[in-house]
Amino acid sequence: MPAYLKLRHDAGRGRWVLLAPERILTPDETAVAVLKLCDGKRTVEEITEALAKDYAAAVDVIRKDVLELLQGLADKGYIKA
Repeated sequence: MPAYLKLRHDAGRGRWVLLAPERILTPDETAVAVLKLCDGKRTVEEITEALAKDYAAAVDVIRKDVLELLQGLADKGYIKA
């Protein structure tokens, strides 16, 4: 994730938020799981494999979801693909 994008837990509201310049996004649990793994070191494939293992799900299904999430963030200018 870029330095200007921060994933933080809002303890007062009991939810995760994604802080962007002049915006606060509230990702769902799936998005949070993906974003926690976006450390600038892992590839999309490594993130996909980790999530597939954690959720005992098919890699192809997880990959599709991860790519859709990341592409959506890139399309909105939050991250660079």
